[in-house]
Amino acid sequence: MPNTGFEQLKSDTFFRKMDYWMLVPILSVALIGLYVLNRVLSSGFGDLYPMNIYKQSGAVLVGLIIAIILSLLEAPTLRLVGWSVYGVSLLLLVYVMVDGYSLSDQWGADSWMLLPVVGSFQPSELAKVGLAMVSAQVFEAMNKEKFNWWQGGLLLLAVYAPPVLLIMRQPDFGTTMVILFMFVCMVFAWGIKWRYVLLGMSAAVIAVPLAWFFYLGDFQKNRIITFIFPGHDPDASFNLIQAQRAIASGGLFGNRSGNSVHVPVKESDFIYTAVSEHMGFIGTTALLILAFFFLARSLYVASSLSMERPSAAYTMVGLTAAMAIHYIENLGMCVGLLPITGIPLPFVSLGGTAMIVNFISLGVMLNLSVERNILQKE
Repeated sequence: MPNTGFEQLKSDTFFRKMDYWMLVPILSVALIGLYVLNRVLSSGFGDLYPMNIYKQSGAVLVGLIIAIILSLLEAPTLRLVGWSVYGVSLLLLVYVMVDGYSLSDQWGADSWMLLPVVGSFQPSELAKVGLAMVSAQVFEAMNKEKFNWWQGGLLLLAVYAPPVLLIMRQPDFGTTMVILFMFVCMVFAWGIKWRYVLLGMSAAVIAVPLAWFFYLGDFQKNRIITFIFPGHDPDASFNLIQAQRAIASGGLFGNRSGNSVHVPVKESDFIYTAVSEHMGFIGTTALLILAFFFLARSLYVASSLSMERPSAAYTMVGLTAAMAIHYIENLGMCVGLLPITGIPLPFVSLGGTAMIVNFISLGVMLNLSVERNILQKE
C-alpha cells in the first residue's frame, strides 16, 4: 500500500485502533497518583498548596495531549522525533554542567536545570527516551545485516557513551543503572549468544568493586551498606523504617485515624508509601496490577512487531524496560527489598516534567501499537 494510503488509513481508524489496553491502565495509575498527591500535598506544604497539585494535574493533561499527538505520527516522522529528542537531551545534559544551577546539596547530584515557567527539569529523563528510539534503529540495521556486530557495536557505543558519561559525571547512579538495564534488555531482544552473556556478567562482577572505590559517593555507599546490614546506621535507616511504618499503617482500606506517618520525600521517591497509607492494601494492589498489565501488554505488542518492524519492537522493549526498572526499584526500596535510590514511580510521583516525559514515552509506545493494529488489519 502506498504511504499516503497508509496515512489515510491511520487517521481514519485511529480511535478504533487505539490500544486502550495500554492507555486505560496508565490513565488509571495517573488518577491514583493525583488522588494520593492531593492528600499528601494538602498538609505540610504550606502556601505551595494547592498550586502544586494544579501544576501536577496540568502536567498530566499536557502529557496526555502530547501522547495522543505522538501516536498519530507516521514512522519516518517518529524516527525524526527520536533523533530530535536524543539531540536535545544531549545538549541539555551539557548545559546542566555549566548552568550554575545545582541541587547537589539536596539530592547528591547536579542533575537538574532551571527553565522559565517550567521550573527544574532533569534532562536525563529525556535522554532515556531518545536513547531507546535511536539505538533501536542501529539494532534493526544489525538485524538486517547492514552492519556486522562490531560495526553495530561501535555505533551503539557512539550513541550511548556521550549521554551516559554526562549522566555519570553528575553523578546520577540510579539513572545510569536504568539506562544500562534498558540497553541489556534491547540487546537480549535483538539476540545474543550465551557466551557473550556470560562475558558481560563477568565484566559486571569486575565492575562492582571498581564502581565502589572510584565512582560511588559516600552517601551511595551508605545506602548499600544499610540495605545489606539493616540498622547499622540509624540515620541512614530512618527513611526505610518510616516507609515501612507508613505502608503498615494503611491496613486494608487506608489509614483513617488521621495520624499520618512522616516519610521524607513522600511526594516523590516514597510515593508508594503514601498510596498504601491513603488507599491501603486495595490501592497498592490495584496499582501493581495496573502497572503489571501495562508492562505485559507492551511486551506483547513488541513481540508482535518483531518480524515486520524490528526497530519498533526494539523501541518498545527499551521504553518498557526503562519503566519496568523504575517500578521495580521504587517499589522494592519502599519495602526494603532493594537499596534506596532517587528513582520516582512513573505516572505517580510528583514532578511535572517527569510526568510529561513519561507521557512522551507512552505516546511513542501507543504509536507503535496503533501501527501494529493497522498492519494486522492489512
